Amino acid sequence: MKLKIAQKELLKHINIAQKAVSSRTTIQILEGILFVAEENHLRLVATDLELIVDTRANCEIYEKGQIVINSSIIGNIVRKLPDSDVYIEVEENNVNIKCLSSEFNIQAQDSNEFPSLPYIDKDVSFELEQEELKDSIRKTSFASSMDQTRADLTGVLFNIMNDKIEFVALDGYRVALYSLSNVSDFEMKAIVPSRALNEVYKILDEGKIKINIITGNIIFKLENTDVYSRLIDGQYIDYNQVLRQEYSTIVTIEKRAFQMALERASLMAKEDKANLVKLDFSSNELHISSNTEIGKVDEYVKCEIGGEDLKIAFNAKYLLDGLKVIDDEDITLNMSGSLRPMIFKPLNDANYTYLVLPVKLSGGNNE
Repeated sequence: MKLKIAQKELLKHINIAQKAVSSRTTIQILEGILFVAEENHLRLVATDLELIVDTRANCEIYEKGQIVINSSIIGNIVRKLPDSDVYIEVEENNVNIKCLSSEFNIQAQDSNEFPSLPYIDKDVSFELEQEELKDSIRKTSFASSMDQTRADLTGVLFNIMNDKIEFVALDGYRVALYSLSNVSDFEMKAIVPSRALNEVYKILDEGKIKINIITGNIIFKLENTDVYSRLIDGQYIDYNQVLRQEYSTIVTIEKRAFQMALERASLMAKEDKANLVKLDFSSNELHISSNTEIGKVDEYVKCEIGGEDLKIAFNAKYLLDGLKVIDDEDITLNMSGSLRPMIFKPLNDANYTYLVLPVKLSGGNNE
């Protein structure tokens, strides 16, 4: 194996491949990146057996071949090299790296033990704009669960329904749903690990992305990078049951004013284990309060209230998580009593819905 590649190009693709390298693996081969010199490019492949990144760098290939190089070592070396051409030559398991006046010789591993890519059998696929997928991940994945005993809730559901796709995440306390129209001509449900989506998010840019779903896996295909992820087995909760409800109180409020007031109130609420804030909607005004051992805070925000006045309490973090991903200037807060969920909707974006369960206060009511 023998090649020449620009230092910046090599570093860029090492950084991409490293997203699939586990820092906690006990399998030595998985600590490495598979370097494959092909006809006119260098492939870098890394995996932790759940996630696979296969990325292709432009370079000049003098001699084909493949080798597995420790991810941390090669990353640290290339990161410190000058911005110039890097020459890599492999003889048996020795890797020689030259760049201007720098030269390294490091030991590598035979590629025969490196896991192979999943077999692509009959698949279905659809395309999205990268910006659309980025929005879908940003607005949902944060609401997935961290509890590994409920594996199905640690991912984002892709609910594909002929004319649209719904991205759904929930953790038992909140639901985030984002929908896109006219993306496919088939129906399928797949639960994609949030970790995989968050890594895909980091490398999304502009243009189209093709998404293939094969048996047990999903593949995100970009121009020079493919990301494979195992799908999560399980039956996803029927989220439509909790989203369907009649509202007795509908509030229209400026998103930024609500968010800033909540952030200030949460400074006090964080001192409380439940991160509790109380919301009192009356006379076209929202009163936000939090009372802890170290003190009390009161915030007031103008709003428009349709229906009944209402007092309700929440974990401030869950409210803020949803507000931070909404881009609209104004939102509606839809409620049906102090013990039923609050549903956020951007005023001018029917594609996004965020639901949060309230906190039941001691004494059996939220007065």
